[in-house]
Amino acid sequence: MSRGIFLFYSCLLILGGCIYKDEPMPKIMHDYGLSSSVSKELVKPAKTLPVIPKDWWPSSKFERKWIAIVIHHSGTKNGSLAIFDKWHKEGNHWEGVGYDFVIGNGTNTNNGEVEVTFRWNDQKVGAHCGGTYRNWANKEAIGICLVGNFNKTSPTGRQLASLVKLIRFLQSRYGISESRIYGHNTTPGARATDCPGKKFSMAKLKSTL
Repeated sequence: MSRGIFLFYSCLLILGGCIYKDEPMPKIMHDYGLSSSVSKELVKPAKTLPVIPKDWWPSSKFERKWIAIVIHHSGTKNGSLAIFDKWHKEGNHWEGVGYDFVIGNGTNTNNGEVEVTFRWNDQKVGAHCGGTYRNWANKEAIGICLVGNFNKTSPTGRQLASLVKLIRFLQSRYGISESRIYGHNTTPGARATDCPGKKFSMAKLKSTL
């Protein structure tokens, strides 16, 4: 066998609830589909992933076909999964915290700590975009909340590092391209909101992915 043919065959062996319009998912999102092919968009090759925490892996029994990611800030100086869970139950009368993941800022949890909520563990529909199950973003997008008010301060370096690691994992698993990673304020169907804050740069985040 020639060296060129050998190399050819060798190569073959070798991803807090602001108000939303109560409407179905925009058509453009359906084009990216819940079909067997993960996405019709060009997705960048996945980078080598670091060791992934065990609780980030969804249960194969309940796993959903997620097609987008929505980034939020809490709009508060401090917070945690437990605190938001209490607020969302008592204040909004929801089943519990609306997000899939919460990333701490060092106030009530460690700086950059990623907390996994019951919604992700059980692969439940979220409530991070208005709290209604009818919003496409709650049904088909993963909600990540960073603790902090990013109209006043920027997210910490450790929060951003954890966010990048988490997003890369989700992109690799679900084939989610950068064009389907939204700030809450740019999510299709959103009413006016400044979430995730004026000092949170989506462009800078995407440049690191």
